[in-house]
Amino acid sequence: MRVVQMSDEQSIDGILLGSRVGVAGLGGMGSHVAVALARAGIGTLVIADFDRVDESNLHRQNYSRGHLGMPKAVATESVLRGIRPDMCIVPYDIRLDESNVADVFKGCDVVCEAFDDPVAKGMLVETLLSEDPDVVVVSCSGMAGYGSTSTMGVERRMSRLYVCGDGITDVSEGRLSAGRVMACAGMEAHATVRILLGSEP
Repeated sequence: MRVVQMSDEQSIDGILLGSRVGVAGLGGMGSHVAVALARAGIGTLVIADFDRVDESNLHRQNYSRGHLGMPKAVATESVLRGIRPDMCIVPYDIRLDESNVADVFKGCDVVCEAFDDPVAKGMLVETLLSEDPDVVVVSCSGMAGYGSTSTMGVERRMSRLYVCGDGITDVSEGRLSAGRVMACAGMEAHATVRILLGSEP
């Protein structure tokens, strides 16, 4: 993929519109990542989560009361359609595991990992990087608590793996604050855009 000049808006729009990006997990991170990617102009979003929207999600996830009880994949598709009705959205209301994750995200240029469970995170990263030689994974680690967002960043861990967050504050170490989670989600979405444009080292 060639590196485009950031002033070349037509080329940038074309690259993003022709991109296929996956979002694995549609909770506090993933629901906001999906919206940011939609607003950035990504052409196709593959979104996956097995969970349903409940009352406890509303304080930090991108849902409203009208989504209560809906599968998160369906609710997120509804949110995205309200932003860009004509975009291509491929929703999966399933639990991702080693047996299906490569098939679900087949053909994606980048997959954004947005799980709470560290075991699920490891499964997705390991499976995708080993089974798909072309995909890039953007993961997240460390966005809990009320610390400054200035401690978070984007780090390239492997040739096809980037990690966003501070790498320290685990979910178990403190309450998840909507603002800090959204900041990390923004980093994940923006890193994805930069990767697609050939701007991320």
